[in-house]
Amino acid sequence: MILAIDIGNTHTVIGIYNGSKLLGDWRVTSFVTRTEDEFGALVTQFCKDANISMKKIDSIGIASVVPNLTEVCVKMSQKYFKIEPIVVSSDLDLGIKVLYDDPRSVGADRLCNAVAGYAKYKGPIVIIDFGTATTFDVVSKNGEYLGGVINAGIETSSGELHRRAAKLPKIDLKFPDKVIGTNTVNSMQSGILYGALDSMETMVRRISKELDDYPTVIATGGFSETMKKQSKVINKHEPALVLEGIRLIVERLEKKSKKKK
Repeated sequence: MILAIDIGNTHTVIGIYNGSKLLGDWRVTSFVTRTEDEFGALVTQFCKDANISMKKIDSIGIASVVPNLTEVCVKMSQKYFKIEPIVVSSDLDLGIKVLYDDPRSVGADRLCNAVAGYAKYKGPIVIIDFGTATTFDVVSKNGEYLGGVINAGIETSSGELHRRAAKLPKIDLKFPDKVIGTNTVNSMQSGILYGALDSMETMVRRISKELDDYPTVIATGGFSETMKKQSKVINKHEPALVLEGIRLIVERLEKKSKKKK
């Protein structure tokens, strides 16, 4: 069994795999003050809730964009599982070629998305991750990570608008029935959500022109289901894509290690 930990700026997602089957996944807030014991307690409780024996977990993979929490989860892995986890980075043999100017600057979550997306759909693909940031990751038909686009996330945009404009309230992030809002809340919902939708679809078209090919467009992340329902360009919805990428990378590296022995 593999314990996969995806540490994002806003949320941390924890998943447990038995082979290729995801037995369960859980989302918690990425408090930077969490300790290894707090993470250990959470994982222990999640395993108990899902009736999973912690002793059966023999591999751990971590994809993190929060350095402080990376170290915390490494210590948790060592203390609670006696396992040295695999921390995803471009320095590892990922099975894809990273053509970014500085491969080490690519977020681990983006690398995992690219690995999992290409493994399932081949290429070319565009993976759109609707999280704290909205990221677009592009993989060629030859399995090359070409780069992508980083934009402010939907929730980030909404929060910043509320913070900077004294009279604009916090809103429920759902699509309004009409584009033309007749009150402040509907107007903000329209601007933020339809604005994000139109921006995303335009960006996919621009990327397609540079690829000279129309890619498979995969949505993942917290707002992916909401956006998939509204979009005509998103072909696939993969909510656990980062976790899947972690699993594939861990399996690849462990298989490679066994061959060397």
